[in-house]
Amino acid sequence: MSMFDRIAQTVSYQTLTLDSPVQITIKRLDQIHPHISGNKFFKLKHNLLEAQKQAAKKIITFGGAYSNHIAAAAYAAHLFGFESIGIIRGEELADKPLNHTLSKAQHFGMQLQFFSREKYRQKDTEAFLQQLKKEHPDAYIVPEGGSNALAILGCQEILTDDDRKNYDVICCAVGTGGTILGLTEASSTHQKILGFSALKGEFLQKEIALKTTKSNWKITDDYCFGGYAKTTVELFTFIQNFEQQYQIPLEQIYTGKMLFGLLNLIENNHFAKNTRILVIHSGGLQGRKMPFSDSNQ
Repeated sequence: MSMFDRIAQTVSYQTLTLDSPVQITIKRLDQIHPHISGNKFFKLKHNLLEAQKQAAKKIITFGGAYSNHIAAAAYAAHLFGFESIGIIRGEELADKPLNHTLSKAQHFGMQLQFFSREKYRQKDTEAFLQQLKKEHPDAYIVPEGGSNALAILGCQEILTDDDRKNYDVICCAVGTGGTILGLTEASSTHQKILGFSALKGEFLQKEIALKTTKSNWKITDDYCFGGYAKTTVELFTFIQNFEQQYQIPLEQIYTGKMLFGLLNLIENNHFAKNTRILVIHSGGLQGRKMPFSDSNQ
């Protein structure tokens, strides 16, 4: 049993009572660990095991100011005895008080470095990574959002054998694409994977098509509410009503948009009668602390 398996907590399944001929069950990955929540648990698992294998002393990773990945990586590194460095997008943040996410990461020992957006964009280039390795030869580098081959391997473990048997459609929110790739690779031949993008644009579709030979997946950006971290009063109202009705916490960057979109599709009879839908709640609930900005204004 790996160190990650030892700290995993029980994940529950919650079926929603809907006035509809389809069945929706939510797999509460947000419950798997209080600090390494949801899909981040699965994305980090094999990366940290690999870092241990390589005898690395520190973890270096990347993210924005509200990155769920940064907070989870800081805690996981602290728990398993690594130092950590978080390279954060936006040099202007260096002179401002830290938000909830970044102060949490710093609390768990992560050293924060703020990069200009221009410099941050170079983070995946060979030259940038070589320089980073030169400066930190004892480090293991995890990409933004944690999405690499090992993360995809971890995300394949989200679906159990029962999940593969008992559901027709698997839904997830999509950011960097690691989770939907893992779910697609692990899915049964009869299943469809439907991703709700938090970002506007088709670039993710193209990227994912290059990384899987399967074709039982689809991503929609119809419910991204204008783009990443953009929200509207309508979305906030939906989240509040949903939480009151089902006692399931959501946030406005990923899970709120996914469930808004899914319930809208159901309302418009997008799914055949008696379709069994499994919704992956990917955690990320600290996104709830992000300030509200109305993308309609």
